[in-house]
Amino acid sequence: MSWFLVILGGVFEVLFASCLGKVRQTSGTEMYLWFAGFLVSLIISMGLLMKATQTLPIGTAYAVWTGIGAVGSAIVGILIFKEPATFWRLFFITTLIGSIVGLKAVSH
Repeated sequence: MSWFLVILGGVFEVLFASCLGKVRQTSGTEMYLWFAGFLVSLIISMGLLMKATQTLPIGTAYAVWTGIGAVGSAIVGILIFKEPATFWRLFFITTLIGSIVGLKAVSH
């Protein structure tokens, strides 16, 4: 159950990063709504991580959580925000995914 919380927290981390991207692109009321989404997503993400670390090692849980956020945010950046999908960017996203899987595999 704790790993599920870490993964879900990582998804909310992607969501709060995406909301920040939308804050940059909007103004007025819409900007404040995206900012509210950022704050809510941030609180949920941190809360899920906090709950998961009650039974998981903090270093491993945090690394997996941030890795999910980093990979997810990079993918959202490419697909939604039209950021470049260069060979090296995709290569390092792939190595980051391998590192996340490896950390989870060796944790107890």
